Amino acid sequence: MVFWEGYVSDEVMGTFAPIVVYWLYAGFYQLLPPMNKYRLHTRKEENAKNLVPLATVVKGVLVQQFFQATVAHLLFLLTCKVTTSETVVQPSIPIQIVQIIIAMLVMDTWQYFVHRYMHQNKFLYRHIHSQHHRLVVPYAIGALYNHPLEGLLLDTFGGALSFLVTGMTARTAVIFFCFAVVKTVDDHCGLWLPGNIFHLFFQNNTAYHDIHHQLQGTKFNYSQPFFSIWDKLLGTYRPYRLVKRPEGGFEARLMKD
Repeated sequence: MVFWEGYVSDEVMGTFAPIVVYWLYAGFYQLLPPMNKYRLHTRKEENAKNLVPLATVVKGVLVQQFFQATVAHLLFLLTCKVTTSETVVQPSIPIQIVQIIIAMLVMDTWQYFVHRYMHQNKFLYRHIHSQHHRLVVPYAIGALYNHPLEGLLLDTFGGALSFLVTGMTARTAVIFFCFAVVKTVDDHCGLWLPGNIFHLFFQNNTAYHDIHHQLQGTKFNYSQPFFSIWDKLLGTYRPYRLVKRPEGGFEARLMKD
């Protein structure tokens, strides 16, 4: 039994829990002190390089989450096979773990190719994907700051495909979508914190994605949000090294071929 059982349905949790988790986790990063000795960019760089104010970013994220919640709710309604008198039989924990891993691979595959094409197609980049890259210096709340069409194609459709391919239940989807949200926020947080579990288990991490946001790195490290498999297989992986700045913090620098 899960804590929300008997209060709200798994479908409602699957729709709204990722949004709540996004604002709680991104808000946590936003409320942290400056943490200058762990930052990948200085505050001065963030203010000088970013092309959009925080208020606009917040509005953009809320718009994307509105569409995301609408599609998610419709998806759950269409795939839900139970009536009010029936109970969904949840698969075993090992099966759910396998489903989540497969969903991670499906989402990574979808997002890599759509994301890469949005960079290579000049029209799509100029009119759609460039909105996300207005944050040259990423920060947590801006993780889902995208053009609404990109949010629909990249994140919402990618999540829906992962859900449908794996056949996971709505309850498993709650876990997967919340995990994906936390990982995406962490990749954009701009901090290289000691002991960060994502940095220990995922090569695709905050510094990896920071390279992609740098002006000289936009043709590399397309993979998101979990693994770096497709970048390595298709030659778009670019290694980096972390260099300590004299004034504090780190800098992710591209390594030359």
